[in-house]
Amino acid sequence: MNRLTKKTYQIYWQHIKKHKWVWLLTILSLVSAACIGLIPPLLYKEFFDILASGKPADTVTAELFSILGFIFLAWLGVWACWRAAGFLNSYFQTTTKRNLSNTSFAYLHKHSFRFFHDDFVGSLVKKVNRFSNSFSTIDDILKFDVLSIIIEVTAIIIILSFRDIRLSLGILVWVFVVLSINYWFSQFKLKYDFKRSELNSKTTGVLADTITNQENVKLFAQYEQEKKRFFDVSTELRDIRLFAWNLGEIFEAIQVLLMIFLEIGVVYLAIGLWADGTISIGDFVLIQAYLIRIFHKLWSIGRTIRRFYEAVADAQEMTEIFDTPHEIKDRRKAKDLVVSGGEISFDRVYFSYHKTRKIVADLSITFRPGERVALVGPSGAGKSTIVKLLLRQFDVSRGKIYVDGQKITEVSQESLRSQIGFVPQDSILFHRTLFENIRYGKPDATKEEVIEASKLAHCHEFINELPEKYETSVGERGVKLSGGERQRVAIARAILKNAPILVLDEATSSLDSESEAFIQDALDYLMKDKTVIVIAHRLSTIMKMDRILVLDHGAIIEDGSHKKLLKKRSGVYKRLWKLQAGGFIG
Repeated sequence: MNRLTKKTYQIYWQHIKKHKWVWLLTILSLVSAACIGLIPPLLYKEFFDILASGKPADTVTAELFSILGFIFLAWLGVWACWRAAGFLNSYFQTTTKRNLSNTSFAYLHKHSFRFFHDDFVGSLVKKVNRFSNSFSTIDDILKFDVLSIIIEVTAIIIILSFRDIRLSLGILVWVFVVLSINYWFSQFKLKYDFKRSELNSKTTGVLADTITNQENVKLFAQYEQEKKRFFDVSTELRDIRLFAWNLGEIFEAIQVLLMIFLEIGVVYLAIGLWADGTISIGDFVLIQAYLIRIFHKLWSIGRTIRRFYEAVADAQEMTEIFDTPHEIKDRRKAKDLVVSGGEISFDRVYFSYHKTRKIVADLSITFRPGERVALVGPSGAGKSTIVKLLLRQFDVSRGKIYVDGQKITEVSQESLRSQIGFVPQDSILFHRTLFENIRYGKPDATKEEVIEASKLAHCHEFINELPEKYETSVGERGVKLSGGERQRVAIARAILKNAPILVLDEATSSLDSESEAFIQDALDYLMKDKTVIVIAHRLSTIMKMDRILVLDHGAIIEDGSHKKLLKKRSGVYKRLWKLQAGGFIG
């Protein structure tokens, strides 16, 4: 058993223990059903022995009816136990699957931004769903298949040993051989199950990626290429499935032959025992009934074991996520951030995404309370990285970041981000209504507050023109809205949040000049009495900032107001301003 498989079992067991009494009652009901189910063949043995006794019918009829009544009661007991097990199991599995999904959701969302950048959304969703579904498969197999096999086969061997030890020993050896072959075969096939699960996720990832980027597929005329790519990965998955299924068919054919040999062999032995007077006619009925039960239980044991390991393989992908430590963690008993003024300080900060490429080196900046500061510079200069470090999307390699004297690594991430309003370059919305998307900035906001924020962000106008107004669903990632409309919704959300620190990362880049001017007053309102960090390539949007920091290769090379930086004889900002003012960069 590898480490991840062991961890999968540990996680499942932790969730089983939350409802252990229901689980144990289910097992008790199944054990009772299995044990009671072995009684009817014993009663039928007596029934047929009486029939074969040669006694007159009128002297044995009452006895036969009595046995039939006991058989009825036995089957009624089996029925009652199975019904109890069914209802108990329904409650247990649906509740545990919900808990497993919630645990997966909670752990997954605590992973860092880097983690989500490295994985397909579709694959992650499938891993979460598989994890809970695999639990019910494994639980069903252990309770309804493995448990009943152990109980019934053990009981049958014990019962038959009282008739003749050779009968029970023959069946015991046969069962041992069949189970051993099944176990060996399943272990051999396990590596192909893991490969199949991996390819299944890969196929899902490719499908999700092309659906997410369906516009690019069409606009770049890549339909045939993407179709071939999906065909290739799905064919690879088909090949591994076909190989595994063919192995299963071969093994099942061998197993059926073993069953034929067992039945003929046991009946052959029974004939000899009957001839010696060791067993009766009724014992033939007993032996045949028990053989049928054993065959019924072991007929698909190979497939059951394979399903078990396939479920383990499916679950293991999510277990790998559980086994991956969270990159960004809160300290134990981390305090909530308390913002009194909104001062932000970077103290000799170093950071790199990769060991060989430093983005920020020995950076020290202070953003004073209520100050509006713009970050400008070429792509890769470190502007967005500064914001990501402030939001703890990544942790610094060295150095410290403070908000009002509080080290951000010593406060909870939730409290840190709750004090920062953020409007990104490309605002992505939930597949929910406009009302829900705007209120995401303040979940307890009233409808009046949402409308007021929308008016200030100048999105109330276009929302009112929609048939369902604020109850309009925006589609996945907000695709039903234009880029400018999405951005106004994001600004309304930030206005509603009203956090003391505000970050605008190219917040107006998706707007045309007319739209930008139209909502400039909304931004002015949004920035009022806040510490503001603005990232912008269009320098016309930052002229009114208190201070402008020009960055290059993660270092500040110029610092000053718009007017001050333009007075320099030569400087990066002055050069960029001339280029944009002259129309070369727009």
